[in-house]
Order: sequence, then structure tokens, then C-alpha cells
Amino acid sequence: MKHQKKLWITFSLVVGISFSILIYFGYEIYQQAPPIPESIVTTEGKVLFTGQDIKDGQNVWQSMGGQEVGSIWGHGAYLAPDWTADWLHREAIIILDEWASKIGSTSYKTLDIENQAALKARLGLELRTNTYSKEKGTITVSTYAPEQVHLLQLSRAS
Repeated sequence: MKHQKKLWITFSLVVGISFSILIYFGYEIYQQAPPIPESIVTTEGKVLFTGQDIKDGQNVWQSMGGQEVGSIWGHGAYLAPDWTADWLHREAIIILDEWASKIGSTSYKTLDIENQAALKARLGLELRTNTYSKEKGTITVSTYAPEQVHLLQLSRAS
């Protein structure tokens, strides 16, 4: 009987410690989740969409079982593509081609190496600069970005 008591105590400790670890890391993950801004605005102040639009989109995605089809934040893409990487890649191609056309080329790929390098550097600044303002609760995007969203939507429709 004494042996069974030790086993139950050991079992209880293992379960208690395991759940404590799970609760701790669950809390940490929740605290470090990407912020949802109150709005996404252009440099001119035009509101493109709100935080509620983002939450509504998440609800639609989850109601269709989208969380089981791939990755949104770049982790766990075991079943399908990483949608964030796919979106950024398509957006980058469209932006580079648009900029190339503005300097007289038919596409980014037809540019010489120097111009390609210059546009790639400009693209890096455009896409990698964090414009989230914690104080205002906004993300500011260049006025160029809304055009690209429209172009990307058109390219996906075709």
C-alpha cells in the first residue's frame, strides 16, 4: 500500500508540473502574439481597413477550417504552403515589375543588373520597414501599397 501511495504522489507531481509548464508557455505565446492594429492607413491618412476587419477575416478563415490548411505566421506549414511567404513573394514581384515599367522596362527581369539591384534595395526598405505605431495603434503603408493590393487581386483572379 505504501508503494502505491508513492506512485500516486509521483504521478500527481508529474501531472502538476506538466500542466504548470503548459499554462506558463501558453500565457507567453498569448503575450507575444503579433499585435492587431486599430487601423491600416496610408501616408496620406486614408484608412484602408480596420482592426475589426482583420478580426472578421480571421473568423472567416477559421470558420472554413483555414487554420488546418497551412501557416499564416510562417510556422507549422506541414500541410500546405506558408501563405504569408506566398503573399509577400507575389507582392514583391508585382512591385518590382511596376517600378521597372516606370523606368521604361517591360519587366523587372529585363532590367540590367545595376537597376535590378537598386530596385531590390528599394523594395527591401519598402517591405521590411516596421511602420506599426503602438501609441496610435496603426500601421502606415506607402500610397504605393494599395495599388499593389489591387493589382495582386487582379492577378489572382486571372
